[in-house]
Amino acid sequence: MQYSVPDYYKEFSCLADKCEDTCCAGWQIVVDKKSLKKYKEETGDYRKKLKKAVDFRNETFRQDNNKRCAFLKENNLCDMYLNLGPDSLCKTCRMYPRHVEEFENVREITLSVSCPEVARILLSKKEPVIFLSKEREGEEEYEDFDPFLYSQLVEAREVIRGILQDRSKALEVRALLVLGLAHDMQGRLQRGELFACEEVWNKYRSKKAETFAEEKVKGFYDGIGKRYACSKKFYDCLCGLELLRSDWDMLLEEAGIVLYRSGRRFYDILLEDFGIWIAKSDLDLTTQCEQLLVYFIDTYFCGGVYDGCVFDKVNMAVASVFLIYELLAVIWDVQNGRIDFSDVVKMVYRFSRELEHSDSNILKAQKWPSLLQFL
Repeated sequence: MQYSVPDYYKEFSCLADKCEDTCCAGWQIVVDKKSLKKYKEETGDYRKKLKKAVDFRNETFRQDNNKRCAFLKENNLCDMYLNLGPDSLCKTCRMYPRHVEEFENVREITLSVSCPEVARILLSKKEPVIFLSKEREGEEEYEDFDPFLYSQLVEAREVIRGILQDRSKALEVRALLVLGLAHDMQGRLQRGELFACEEVWNKYRSKKAETFAEEKVKGFYDGIGKRYACSKKFYDCLCGLELLRSDWDMLLEEAGIVLYRSGRRFYDILLEDFGIWIAKSDLDLTTQCEQLLVYFIDTYFCGGVYDGCVFDKVNMAVASVFLIYELLAVIWDVQNGRIDFSDVVKMVYRFSRELEHSDSNILKAQKWPSLLQFL
């Protein structure tokens, strides 16, 4: 069995009550059957609390009116952990913020940026992310698993990561190149032409493709309304997701007012001024956006082996980073032309919580319109 983790994996350590937020509120915590059995069999004094706080029928922990886990104390510590110890935690609580993607004889473990500390670690990282692999004893076989498709996806992901981490190119150009690559690869997969995927990879690593992408990106930003139309469309998509936290709805409402209150002209001026300020600031937002693109690709791309939806996952990755950038421009405007690193971290983990803590939101995001139609 091969295990794979990002190179910053061991830097993470839970801050518990020192964290600026909590992972035990705003989303429904699903409890595994082994833990449910253990809770049912508890015979000590704490069994009354378990009976009251665990929804055994729906296999979740109950929540209060503020969507806080029933075990979460006012100081943001877990009451179950304090009374029964770390072994009492369910699988969800033990694993978070670790995210596991399982393939035949491969287990890929990433850290979710919905955790503030993970977001801080990743966004502080200046060097390109690399993945570390280790072999351990044991094998697993999956029915209906296509090992050839998986191997092609792994190779494609390496190519995509290489393009995204090529800092000699503008980030917008890199993003468009991987969108085009995924679009063409999707076509090959649908036609049963897996053997032709290498041609696609070589095409999008060429100078010709780079030049073409540069022209397309220039057209997107040249003030004829493509970016504005794209922004409004994906803002509407974001508003269409399941709402997990009420404060997120407030942010989206504010974003709609700030970005679109005076039409395209104000939008263009706001984003241009924000871009100028970012270029002069100490924030390395380009590198941070690169790290986020790689994060989304590494987390979701190879899942295409199960549903065949390769382009949708790349489109979701690029659209998510585009939206995070737009929302940061909103915060910058609201805060009178200033943001700092903590604002970027907060925006990233808040966005991730709304998107990644809901299976239905992930599925919806993978059906968002193609960004290529706006280019």
